Order: sequence, then structure tokens, then C-alpha cells
Amino acid sequence: MDPMMQKNPQQSDVATASETDDGEWEIGEQIRELRKIKGFTLQHVANEAGISIGYLSQIERNQSKLPIGVLKRISDVLGVHMNWFFQPAHESHPGERDVIVRARGRRRMSFTGLGIVEELLSPNLAGPLELLLSTIAPGADSGEYSHEGAEAGFVISGTLDLWVSGQHYRLEEGDSFSFKSTDTHRCANPGHAPTRVLWVITPPHY
Repeated sequence: MDPMMQKNPQQSDVATASETDDGEWEIGEQIRELRKIKGFTLQHVANEAGISIGYLSQIERNQSKLPIGVLKRISDVLGVHMNWFFQPAHESHPGERDVIVRARGRRRMSFTGLGIVEELLSPNLAGPLELLLSTIAPGADSGEYSHEGAEAGFVISGTLDLWVSGQHYRLEEGDSFSFKSTDTHRCANPGHAPTRVLWVITPPHY
């Protein structure tokens, strides 16, 4: 288990926001509502996901960091893909829905306490690849995780620290990268301004 997936996060990791700047529900509230709909107890979900009840309770109240790897395990327990948590911004035009994503219509997912916002640029996740725009706040860190497939990225702005299989790389604006998604990887923003990264992932991870 990587450091970002500890069962008892330190108090310094606590974030108290319950809504995004756009008034959308954060992931913790969605997890709680879906858990209740499924009729699962905190104990059941925590046990199956390999985390403590206290940590899960903090996640549901948006009071603790939620690493991508932990969200994946919780999603598996709840029987949904992670893309279930992407919030639609605006309804797309029926004639464009499977082809075009307008800037104002991007679906967004904000990881509680991590300072990472993902915007889905693909019209849907039914095809062979996924296109994402990540905005990583200064000091934000994804934590380590891995999954099936392969991915590549392009640093649009800012500085990106990238670790792949324990090897560290520092990338600047205009740099790009590619690696097997099965390799344990992690990214962080060591700078003082937001970092924006365009990702291509196959097959779709979320």
C-alpha cells in the first residue's frame, strides 16, 4: 500500500470543503449516497476496499484526501466505474453527444483534498481511448497507482514531477511522455502555479 493510501491520514491532510467552486457535489457525498442506495454499511465498504471505517467516513464527509487508487477500490466495491463520479457541466446537443465535447460541457471530477481536477475531453468512454485534461494545483500529489493499458501525456503549462516504476522525471511546459500503465506511477506539481497536462489513456481508465 502506498503512502497516499494509509488507513489513518494525518490531520494535515484534512480538507473541509464539501462543494466545488461550481456548487457541484464532491466525490465524498456521491460515495455516501451511492453506498446508501446499494444498502451497504460503512463497515462492508471499508472492509472490501481495504481501508478503515474512520477513513471511509472522512472520505464521505470530504474531510480526507482521496487518492485515485483508493477511489478505484471503492468504485469496485460499489459496482461502478470511476467515470460515474464525473459531473456533467451542461447537457450536450443530441447530434454532437458521441462526437464533440464543447469547452463549457466538459465533465469534471475533483479529487477531495488532492488539488487535482480532471476534465473528460472524450465524448464518451465507449471507445478504445480516453482523453483527459488534468489541472494539478501547486503541491498536489496523485499518490502511486497502476492499472491496465498504456498512457501518454503532454505538459501544456507548469512543471510536472513524474515517477514511473520508481524513476523520477521532471517535465516542463512542452515536454511529453509515455509509459505502460501497469508500471506504478505517480505525478505531482512541485511549482508555484497550476500545472495542466493533457493525457491519452488506452483503454479508458476511468
